[in-house]
Amino acid sequence: MNLYSVRAFIPPFVRRCRPLRATTTRRYAVQAPGAPTMEIFSHQHKWMQKERAASDVETSRSVDYLRDEVASRLCERLLDINRHFPQVLDLGANACNIARMLTFPSEDSPDAGPRANRVGTLTAAESSEKLLFRDADLPFNTEIDVKREVLPTSELLPYDANTFDAVLSSLSMHWINDLPSVLAQVNHILKADSPFIGVMMGGDSLYELRTSLQLADQDRRGGVATHTSPLADVRDIGGLLQRAGFNLLTVDVDDIVVDFPDLFALMKDLQAMGESNAVISREKGAIGRDVLLAAEAIYRELHGNEDGSLPATFRLIYMIGWKQSPKQAKPLERGTGMFSIKDYLEKDDKGGEKK
Repeated sequence: MNLYSVRAFIPPFVRRCRPLRATTTRRYAVQAPGAPTMEIFSHQHKWMQKERAASDVETSRSVDYLRDEVASRLCERLLDINRHFPQVLDLGANACNIARMLTFPSEDSPDAGPRANRVGTLTAAESSEKLLFRDADLPFNTEIDVKREVLPTSELLPYDANTFDAVLSSLSMHWINDLPSVLAQVNHILKADSPFIGVMMGGDSLYELRTSLQLADQDRRGGVATHTSPLADVRDIGGLLQRAGFNLLTVDVDDIVVDFPDLFALMKDLQAMGESNAVISREKGAIGRDVLLAAEAIYRELHGNEDGSLPATFRLIYMIGWKQSPKQAKPLERGTGMFSIKDYLEKDDKGGEKK
């Protein structure tokens, strides 16, 4: 019996059925090129924190002491470069603290004008609209050309290549998930031989608060919850800048210690700054009162000052990198030196006259 004769015995309603595999579509998840990005921070939660904090304008302004001080130190690094910057991007501008500090008189520049005139147009880019426009009606906006732009996300820069003469970033990059990608985008939008100057919290920032909460959690709950955010280490920053294509790198660390009357005042200020924990795996809900009371006692015992106040250390990592340019000075090729440093050092060891 051949195939045709077998098919003749199949009932008509069965013959009208189609094989299942003829209409089945299989889909596969494929990893995109490059290293996978680990989502550590919730951008939505961080945006909500900033929006909520900026809604109380007076309280939000009262806790700008840290951002203003850091922005002022960053501006000094920018003004050390003896050139005019027609187009500058302030990435993660918060409440335009850099723009305000550029118009603020200093010991070296008693008049605001000379500092502000070093910058042409300052494009302040920030994801939180309320925080970005919080101080749009203050007088400093008339002393410097500030252009405010709301970013849909802090990790995608919607600018063309070779757009800016300098890119600045003050206290915002520690909330970036894919920091290598953002640094590469910064390099892309910079003009040749232009600097990126940034500062971010890193290392052992708020180590007093971290250790106190961890020990209190261990004592009251028998485990450690995620109450604070992980931060980049200064040893990694140079490698990240180099990987992004920057030259002439400079990385330095600066500590600012602020004294608070108690742990609750510190946490209240962090919340008013919009700097509360935004880790995706954070513990939901408020920290238990028993944990906070235990952390307060531990904080005072381990880190308290003699006058009863509690110190909070903010470790700041400043970074400077320059976009590559043929005009930049380059080291000589290996072997082109006029004399051997080895011979020079050996001559000094033998009692020769040092030059």
